Amino acid sequence: MTALKVIPWGDVIEATPGIVKSARKIFTRSQQAEEAATAAATSPGDLSARVAQLESSVAQLAEQQKASAELIETLAEQNARIVEAVDALRVRTRLLIVVSSLLSIACVGLVAWRLV
Repeated sequence: MTALKVIPWGDVIEATPGIVKSARKIFTRSQQAEEAATAAATSPGDLSARVAQLESSVAQLAEQQKASAELIETLAEQNARIVEAVDALRVRTRLLIVVSSLLSIACVGLVAWRLV
């Protein structure tokens, strides 16, 4: 539970709408490209019109690929921040264990010294 407190949820929550918006754009563009490719394949128009349509589809796919790469980069950055937070938590936990152990030993030693 403490690990969840260390994660910068404010940053994660702040970035979430942008990520969702990007994912929706990518999904919409992929559907449009698929529909355009299907229309170009089924329409018996002239060859130059079909080539232009296919070029447009390729351009859309390149744009989608770029958007996907940006989305993946954003997710990777968030993942890196979470890993850093968990690593910091791990270090703090070890430090707390050491300090708690030393305090426990000191308390036991103090009680034993008072009993003597």
